[in-house]
Amino acid sequence: MENFKSLKKKFNFKKKKIILCHGVFDLLHIGHFKHFKEAKKLADVLIVSVTPDKYINKGPGRPFFSENLRLEALSSITDIDYIVLNHSSDAIKIINLLKPHIYFKGPDYKNNKDDITKKIYDEKKAVENNGGQIKYSKSVTFGSSNLLNKSFGIFTKEQNNFLQNIKKKYNFSKIKKIIEDLKDINVLVVGETIIDEYVFCEALGKSGKESVLALRNLRSEKYLGGALAISQNLVEFVKNITVLSCIGDRDQNLTFIKKNIDKRINLKFLKKNNSQTILKKRFLDDVDGKKILGVYNINDDNLNTNEEKTFLKHLDQLIKKNDIVIVSDYGHGIITDKIAKFITRKSKKLSVNAQVNAANIGFHNIRKYKKFDTLIINATELRHEMRERSGNFLFLAKKLKKEINVKNIIVTQGKNGAMGTNNQNIPYHCPSFTDQVIDKIGAGDTLFAIYSLFISNNTIDIDLPLLLSSLAAAENVKIMGNKKPINKFNLLKSLESMFK
Repeated sequence: MENFKSLKKKFNFKKKKIILCHGVFDLLHIGHFKHFKEAKKLADVLIVSVTPDKYINKGPGRPFFSENLRLEALSSITDIDYIVLNHSSDAIKIINLLKPHIYFKGPDYKNNKDDITKKIYDEKKAVENNGGQIKYSKSVTFGSSNLLNKSFGIFTKEQNNFLQNIKKKYNFSKIKKIIEDLKDINVLVVGETIIDEYVFCEALGKSGKESVLALRNLRSEKYLGGALAISQNLVEFVKNITVLSCIGDRDQNLTFIKKNIDKRINLKFLKKNNSQTILKKRFLDDVDGKKILGVYNINDDNLNTNEEKTFLKHLDQLIKKNDIVIVSDYGHGIITDKIAKFITRKSKKLSVNAQVNAANIGFHNIRKYKKFDTLIINATELRHEMRERSGNFLFLAKKLKKEINVKNIIVTQGKNGAMGTNNQNIPYHCPSFTDQVIDKIGAGDTLFAIYSLFISNNTIDIDLPLLLSSLAAAENVKIMGNKKPINKFNLLKSLESMFK
């Protein structure tokens, strides 16, 4: 942004008519050249601002060209006077700084309602507040996304086949409507409240007197985990979300929770005696972000009789008011066998994720849940549950599905994607759409959260929710922990680009 300030001063833009074009410009084509030529005819100075890589939400493999290569390509176009890399997800800051007479967009933005992100409204307002006007190109367009999808091998053969099968059943507008129709669903999330703390360290080396790796504590960050992270990922999709959970009998982390939880989420916390709110602390190397050690503060004891009775009372009140119940059972003693049976008996629609982790291996299983709608389970957890070290996942999934009488079962397999079978035992496999992994923590919860929303719609099969939840998980692994919830508009933007 400092470069723009010096440019304004150096060339005295106040005496020139300025036009600003802003975008990704991932693959330059004839449509771009016509766009810039038309823009230059309307003003004295044409400035192009470019969206940086980290703010691009157009699905896996995008941007195809890095920001430096995109800047270099644009610099060869003679109609452009100045090019700058923007340092924001939209053009508002640059508009306020530059105060262009004209903000020039492509014809696909002329109907502002078609912009999924709705940022065009804020940009238009910023332009007008600074005395400028927004104009739209009349030139023919050739979408970069369409060209990249068809000719540049953005997708693997497996990804492309999966997408083509979905496109036979849905177009983008229909999927968008399906997602928008979720907003009036009432959702109850039940599970443990977890705080994830990441401690970033510098490795000093081996201790002088012991065989211990010595670390220097640099900084720490806390994120909402467990049931709270799941609920955070739902707020942009549905209006009414309630969380029923337990925290410790002391006020540890309650202030942090209230400060960071989305205000649209209705929290119902019960206190677990002789416990503190679950804290999972992980120590990481600050250089590469790799985890070195995990230290967990957990009381895994089951709720006592009075606590269980109170929990069931609140559950009975809440479950009647909600269309979907999402249960994430981390096996830390909150969801007892009695509570699990009550949930499966009373829920209108139920989605369950019962996780195996370092604290509950050998003690935790999902068989306390019987006869419900959807189970989402990790491949490793499936092997633990079925006591099978090897064997075909589809075979194991079908076997477990029959044993617990669940309608749909989804097995997540990390980089190998996710597979599942529906109520008719028809198998589906969704490949992974992850192209960058920074941290895997929270990816499973994200997939679980988004997929679970669709169990209320009996008209769609499991392949579409698999795609959407896999795309959400692919976004989650690009950040540390559960730092940011899934943005519905970014998810739609990615899907729109993939469908071009």
